[in-house]
Formats: sequence, C-alpha cells, structure tokens
Amino acid sequence: MILVTTANGATGRPMVDYLLEDGFGVRALVRKDDARAQELREAGAEVVFGDLLDLREVRAALDGVQRAYFNYPLGEGLVEAAVMFAQVAKEQKLELIVNMSQFQSRPVARSKTTQNHWLAEQVFEWSGVPTTHLRPTAFAQWLLYISGFIRRGRYAMPFNGDSRVAPIAGRDVALTAAKILASPDEHAGQTYRLTGPVEYSHRELAAEVCRVLGKDLPFEQITVSTFLESTGLLNDTAKLKHFEAMITDQQEGLLAGVSDAAPNITGQPLVTVEEFINENRSAFGLGPDKSAG
Repeated sequence: MILVTTANGATGRPMVDYLLEDGFGVRALVRKDDARAQELREAGAEVVFGDLLDLREVRAALDGVQRAYFNYPLGEGLVEAAVMFAQVAKEQKLELIVNMSQFQSRPVARSKTTQNHWLAEQVFEWSGVPTTHLRPTAFAQWLLYISGFIRRGRYAMPFNGDSRVAPIAGRDVALTAAKILASPDEHAGQTYRLTGPVEYSHRELAAEVCRVLGKDLPFEQITVSTFLESTGLLNDTAKLKHFEAMITDQQEGLLAGVSDAAPNITGQPLVTVEEFINENRSAFGLGPDKSAG
C-alpha cells in the first residue's frame, strides 16, 4: 500500500493512476470529499481525508502503509508537516518516502519556502527512514497559470526574459516518483534533480508557445503582484515572496540546465512544450488537436 499526499495535484493525481496501473494498492490523501475525490475512488484508490499538520490525521493516513509520497502545498507549515510525517513513518517502519523538494533547494536560499524544503530534506534524513528527494525545476504548469493572459492576447510572465529554465510537466515528475516507489532499494538515499527535455530562455519559451498556438504574442515581463492578482492570489504573502525570490534565482542561473534523471528512471521520453500545450488546448482557448487522431 502506497500513500499519495496531495492526491488531486499536478503530481499526485497522475501518480495515483500510474501506481494503480502497476498493480499497487494506493491510498489517496485529500482535504475534502468532492467530485475529484469520487474520481479517485472510481479509479481504484482508497480515499482518505486529512491535514498534514494534524498529527492524528497523519497517523491515520500512514497506518498500514509501506511506502509514501510526501508533497506539501506552497505555503507555511512545511517543516512542521515534515517532522510529523517523518516521525510517523519511523514508527510505521516505512520502506521508502519520496519527498518533493525544489530544484534550488539549499540552506542559504533567499526564499523561506525553498529553505524550508532543504530543512524538510534534513528532517527525513535524520529520521532514518529511507528517502528519495526529488528536486524538480519549474513546472510546465506555469503556462496554465498565464492561460488567461494568452486567451486575451498577451504572453505575460513575472520572470526575466533572458533567464533560462527547462520546464517539466507534472505528469513526468509523477511517473518518476511512481517508478521510484516501485523500486525502493534502487533509489533510497538518492537525490534527483528533474527537468524537462529542453532549456529555454523565457523569451524563447514564449516564442515556442506562440509557434504551437499559431499566435504572435511578444514576451512581456510583469510584476509578481500583477501575476498573482490575475490568478486570484494577490493576498498570498508566501507565494509573493517565493516567486520574487524565484525571479532572482533564475537570473543567477540557479534553475538553468537539463538533467537526464527523469527519462533514465522512467525509460520514457519527456513531455515537450508542444505536447503539453496540445494536451491542454482548451485552457488556451483552442479546439481539439485534429492532428492527434
């Protein structure tokens, strides 16, 4: 039995499907009973409800589990949640934890969120529970965050146009984690930096998106506040500070480079920007991809 936290998220949801397809029992941890929880049940997962900051609920979620995926939403409480999760995992003698961290995880990170990811890594190491740390770069899902701008004829990002990144699709991170959970002895104790297949500057990424969409939308850098306002998160101070730090991290090249860790682990090619856009055409105001069938 494998516990998947944030089971309705960009990595958790596809991970549930991958693990079920491989014949594992999956317990999906979510916050509330809604249509998405019902979809998880229909897929074959055992759905449980809980808060990673509630020790009693963490104990219940991990009871009878052998392996687990730990992912905490961007915001306050990560280190406390990691302490609770590690303690219960130690009590339960888990075979493996796959811990979601960040590409630029380091003790001197300017972002408190990024620093907390590094601290969470240390917590799991101190616990003695076999752990694999995943450090993915920026997700391709960032393109969905600005899909509203794109539908209105703008390509607007809060990042410097010359900063470089190799965006990775959430489902590639999910498949990587699923393969690791399937082979704990092979991956325990490892830290993997995960990227997409191609590195772009943000201007180059904008040009590629526009090529696929068949639109001419010049790159436009906006403030983090403007970006968060467009997504309804203007008052989220944690995200504001983290994204501002990410801008500087990218300018300093801390998210640059391409890693082959994910395709080596999964044995499959990674999702390209073109494939990601075509998988999410409706978000960008496009009809079905007629060439796909």
